[in-house]
Amino acid sequence: MHRAMVLFCVLVIVVLPPAPSVAQTRPSNALDVYVIDVEGGNATLFVSPSRESLLIDTGNAGAAAARDAGRIMEAIEDAKLQQIDHLITTHWHGDHFGGMAELASKVPIREFIDHGANTQPGELADTFLDKVYPQLYAKAKHTVVKPGDKISMSGLDVRVMTSAGETIKTPLPGAGMPNPYCANFKPGENNAEDPQSVGVYIALGKFRAVHLGDLTKNKEFELMCPINRIGVVDVLLGLHHGQASSNSEVLVHALHPRVAIMNNGTRKGGDPEVMKTVHSSPGLEDLWQLHFSLLSGQEYTVPGCSSPI
Repeated sequence: MHRAMVLFCVLVIVVLPPAPSVAQTRPSNALDVYVIDVEGGNATLFVSPSRESLLIDTGNAGAAAARDAGRIMEAIEDAKLQQIDHLITTHWHGDHFGGMAELASKVPIREFIDHGANTQPGELADTFLDKVYPQLYAKAKHTVVKPGDKISMSGLDVRVMTSAGETIKTPLPGAGMPNPYCANFKPGENNAEDPQSVGVYIALGKFRAVHLGDLTKNKEFELMCPINRIGVVDVLLGLHHGQASSNSEVLVHALHPRVAIMNNGTRKGGDPEVMKTVHSSPGLEDLWQLHFSLLSGQEYTVPGCSSPI
């Protein structure tokens, strides 16, 4: 376990306290969540009690693709998986889909999930979607999801909250209360593709987590106002690398997370405005960052999960 901390943080959701070695002594009722360090991109692996897997994003493109795919493979091997059952690409930015082709050459991927067409024209994404992606899912399943869809995983409740610029309209069971943070909301600016992010809610028993890709403030408002359609969660994942175009109080504070896990880089994300919002979130017990942030200042930053050992 200590060796693996160079590459990823592992959150183990179990009824009994987690043992030092996740892979060797894993309880049969555990949900393993691997938050993989892809240097300011995103790659988050969920392994259900039934050993079914869901990977959200595949890290960076270009020269970093082999590195990030290799780090994802270390998590896959630590979890003793033979395949990825479901791969969600949240949106078509290179730090989220960049390692996909490299990863697919190393491990079978059974289902490719996304929001549909790219909305922010660019050579990297458009070439990938035209020439590479169709070949990757040709012998697998390809699913374009919409809000409200369920991703079938034995033992887990996985629901799509956002996709292609749309959000769920019907609150989750137990949610739907007025959101008091809506009154002070200030709209933000964003590019075209981040708001398209596939965002998912994942539940096991009483445990709740949410990963919204790089969903931006204006879409956070649509999702959470005037009523909170998600409710409260135990873990808030991703946080758009800790960038200020996302992470409004209408989302972070209303979700009331016990733990937030930020997929930042040393010089990417961890913006002071975001750090202040997260640290002041009601009920927050801890913030985990993949990297010590040079942007946050000593007042807000915390040590990263990964360390050069």
